[in-house]
Amino acid sequence: MTPMSADKRTHRGAHPEDRGLFAAERVPALRQAVGDLSWLLTRGYALDSALKLAGDRYQLRDRQRTAVRRCACSDQALRARLGNERPLSDAAGRDLYVDGFNLVVTLEAALSGGVILAGRDGCLRDMASVHGSYRSVSETETAILRVGAWLQTCGARRVAWFLDRPVSNSGRLRGVLEKIAAAHAWPWEVCLVFNPDDELVACGGLVVTSDANVLDRGVRWVNLVRALVDQIPHAWRLDLGEQAAGNG
Repeated sequence: MTPMSADKRTHRGAHPEDRGLFAAERVPALRQAVGDLSWLLTRGYALDSALKLAGDRYQLRDRQRTAVRRCACSDQALRARLGNERPLSDAAGRDLYVDGFNLVVTLEAALSGGVILAGRDGCLRDMASVHGSYRSVSETETAILRVGAWLQTCGARRVAWFLDRPVSNSGRLRGVLEKIAAAHAWPWEVCLVFNPDDELVACGGLVVTSDANVLDRGVRWVNLVRALVDQIPHAWRLDLGEQAAGNG
């Protein structure tokens, strides 16, 4: 595979090669790859080896393989995730526990034109990554304000945000969240923790996330990410979960 050019962007928008990698003519093969990978996972194949099989079959590039991985899941995982999903109306009068980077980064990407993937489970996931360091971008405050407006409208009682303490600049994002919450009198608590996944699983409440690792640990969750991205008219959504059955 030809190495991709260095990504020197200063925002959360599309990667320079995404328009080609995820062009309309590539979508059918990507959907088929999601279906094949889901089929293999349903039958107990290891993820890495199954992804290599599916990726090689359709001659996918690295970012395309990442997209397929994020959209696929086994039939067993799909049933469990959908069984634990709760309607957004359940947030009224309840405490919510938010996977902070998962929510904010996906909205930043959607607002700035990055590709947003729709998987088999109905969740939306971005192609951005926070590799040990987070940096606010021009869309950060807008993303947080959209979250806050929705939470206020839905009548959530209290909102606990969990951010990864080991991620560089997580403290700065906490400061931004706390400043915006204070300005609007929103009942938010922002927690820096070493493992947000564990905290979200242990909270026993209603969780806001699209992280497959959290969903597959049996949490009750609401698909707030999808609801908010649906309100962004210019968002670049790519549905790779469509017709991606794992039991074919």
